[in-house]
Amino acid sequence: MKMIIGGAYQGQLAWAQAHFPEIADEDWIDGKDCKETDIFTCKAIYGFHEYIRNVKEEQRAVLADKLIYQNPGIVLVSDEIGYGLVPIDAADRCYREQVGRICTELAAFSDEVVRVVMGIGTKIKG
Repeated sequence: MKMIIGGAYQGQLAWAQAHFPEIADEDWIDGKDCKETDIFTCKAIYGFHEYIRNVKEEQRAVLADKLIYQNPGIVLVSDEIGYGLVPIDAADRCYREQVGRICTELAAFSDEVVRVVMGIGTKIKG
């Protein structure tokens, strides 16, 4: 598993596509509008944080373990949403915390984690 993270609009997808050219364009799925089951068979996903938003809350608790077991070679591209202002809405705070927990668990499993800022990737694991 590989993770590419960074703030919104920092160029994570472009960086990932440049560094994983073996993954064809059609093998990337968009976390915002893919089917819930697509993540377990795809090669790569961008907008992973949006995928988490669309997963039923009760399924988020097992998402990381299920993904590790069913698709351990996936490339995950996600925004880091834990920085900045804390949402006022309790549901948004819960979502933000769940994204952080899921990504933390997946980062621990990943053999490579890269943070992208202004299009420049810095390896933080691997």
